[in-house]
Amino acid sequence: MRLLCLLQLVCLAGCSTSRLREWAHHGAPMFADLTVRELKAVRAYLHGIPELKLTDARSNTLKKNSILLIELHLPKKHEALRALDRGQAKPTRQARVIIQFGNQPKANISEYIVSPLPSPNSHTIKTFKGDRPVKFESRPITSAEYHHITNMLTKITTIAHKLIFETTGGFSFTNCSDRCLTFSDIAPRGLGPGERRSWIMLQKFVEGYFIHPVGFEILINHQDLDPENWTVEKVWYNSMYFDSVEELIAKYESGDVEKIKLPEHDDSDLFSTYIPRGQSNTPTNIHGPKLVEPQGARYQIDKNFVEYSGWSFSYRVRSSAGLQVFDLRFNGERIAYEISLQEAVAFYAGDTPAAMQTKYIDAGWAMGTSTYELAPGIDCPEIATFVDLYHYYDTDKPMHHKNALCIFEMTTAMPLRRHFNSNFQGGYNFFGGLENTVLVMRTTSTVYNYDYIWDFLFYQNGVMEVKVSATGYIHATFFTPNGLHYGTKVYNYVLGNLHTHLIHYKVDLDIAGRENSFETVGLKFVNFTNPWSPKNFVVQSKLHRTEHKTERSAAFRFGKKFPRYLHFTNPNEKNKWGHQRSYRIQFNSHAHSVLPRGWREENGISWSRYPLAVTRHKDSEATSSSIYTQNDPWEPVVSFEDYIRNNEDIVNQDLVAWVTVGFLHVPHSEDIPNTATPGNSVGFFLRPFNFFDEDPSLASRSTVIVRPDKDGKPKVQRWTPEVVGHCVTDKPFFYNGTYAGV
Repeated sequence: MRLLCLLQLVCLAGCSTSRLREWAHHGAPMFADLTVRELKAVRAYLHGIPELKLTDARSNTLKKNSILLIELHLPKKHEALRALDRGQAKPTRQARVIIQFGNQPKANISEYIVSPLPSPNSHTIKTFKGDRPVKFESRPITSAEYHHITNMLTKITTIAHKLIFETTGGFSFTNCSDRCLTFSDIAPRGLGPGERRSWIMLQKFVEGYFIHPVGFEILINHQDLDPENWTVEKVWYNSMYFDSVEELIAKYESGDVEKIKLPEHDDSDLFSTYIPRGQSNTPTNIHGPKLVEPQGARYQIDKNFVEYSGWSFSYRVRSSAGLQVFDLRFNGERIAYEISLQEAVAFYAGDTPAAMQTKYIDAGWAMGTSTYELAPGIDCPEIATFVDLYHYYDTDKPMHHKNALCIFEMTTAMPLRRHFNSNFQGGYNFFGGLENTVLVMRTTSTVYNYDYIWDFLFYQNGVMEVKVSATGYIHATFFTPNGLHYGTKVYNYVLGNLHTHLIHYKVDLDIAGRENSFETVGLKFVNFTNPWSPKNFVVQSKLHRTEHKTERSAAFRFGKKFPRYLHFTNPNEKNKWGHQRSYRIQFNSHAHSVLPRGWREENGISWSRYPLAVTRHKDSEATSSSIYTQNDPWEPVVSFEDYIRNNEDIVNQDLVAWVTVGFLHVPHSEDIPNTATPGNSVGFFLRPFNFFDEDPSLASRSTVIVRPDKDGKPKVQRWTPEVVGHCVTDKPFFYNGTYAGV
């Protein structure tokens, strides 16, 4: 009878696990990015509404009504959980659409929720918390606006042709063949809300033009929707400011301005190129190590649903922000409902006007759409599974980004755990070890000069790591002697400007359910009489736990003492040993504030005040930033500070952790030609803390145990077959690099 009961319990557990897996798989499509069919259907539906008067986004006029962005609109959490936890019907798929209304008396930006997909027939207005309006000037720059900026630069550089030609040694903006100039525009676009004026700096258009400034910067006011009314407000040349291009030219010709003559340009010795130079001590006819899968992949992918070594999750790449994971489970039990990239900023300092104005807030450049093709063997191993992505941003048809995301399993070449048990007589009692393999999901964002590599890593022992690695070209400006206060000279007339990278993540944890609490654990010294030697005292550390009961208490400011252990617990669920089941957030970061609290642009990134803030989950507090913050950080439509201002109770609640990581980058000569990833990676870990009864990776059959037999010969015990031989892909390297409408 007892055996029968045990068999029934095993069967019930197996059935429950199977059902949970089935429900997770069933719910995954809720989080999938919009398909090409859905994107086209949303566009066709909206263009079919006469009163919207929509025209093509790629037409060059600014006085038009056009679609800027189409992406998935996420369902409400409680609706999604009905499908994920009970297998009920999934909520209707919807699209979020941003429309620019420039063809009307008062131009504005409006957002709509369009449904149901894939055959939409209705739309409603989407509002921001507090019904904040979106200023038209806060919209991102589009290709149409860049078209007119380029036209204006053509006029400006024609007037200043002689100065530019002499300064650069034969470069020009037009009629230039292989001696062309290009430009970079700086944001935010002004010094206050409602402005739209951008500093633009000219650069030599060569490989790596970001580090080829020529020392000519222009401030253009492009607020008016008629480009004929745009004006030049300031010009900067050789550390001097001028009110117009004509003023500069007149003083240049009269000798009142010292002329600059850049070193002669030589394509054969281009310092910004990737072409190898210098002495290499590595044999070039021998390949380096490669990842292999001797018996094939050990993970499964079904569209946007992934399973690996106990883990399962759904994913998407949000066009406006980037990589996101949903319904993250381990052995069928949800750890997090959502882990998502929210924002990335790089705030600079410098001596030139472009440098001192540069405060990049990358969601404002649709950071999620800059997910370009990944190169096998470089960006991801050759064995990786490559996934195509589709975006609809500043376009008239969906854009196909081939091989823009990859998923692969790798070995870290570091044991997950190991022990050599010495007998202290020249031998051993046993050796035990387990290899550390990890699943990686990766994509990149190349936001103009910088390349961010976004990683989510899933370990066998229930640990997840979130990581970003920075590479690409530094944002460089023209060198002036005073510039050395703000960076490093990295080449003739080139200053690498100091800057701070901050990355913000949303971590919606559901630890053994939605009713969670938050505590920090630190140490304090205690001094007491030694019980076995009363004449002496013992001084040692003691655990000091603090339960944080309100949002304000759980918002930790940069510059203040930051606890080392950050626990999200379920007070109602305990492990076998009586401890509250918990997960810990562990930081790998050396971030700090980028501006004083409340100082102008800092209002737009109020999340950057806190390495960690904890709030109650609200569907109305879905994101910490917006696509509009870059061009209006002074009065942002999404203000993170509002999320904690009401100081709600966070005990036994559905909690969200908001995590800020980052680093200071003072450029140096080794950043030429590119910033390298070693030392430029930050992130955080999610680590179980009494969540399990023991390390769940004990289930891995990759463990190896070695014991000496009675004759002293090693006896190897293993649960997986030994692999003999090796295999590497026989496919030649291929990279296309194009992305196109479909």
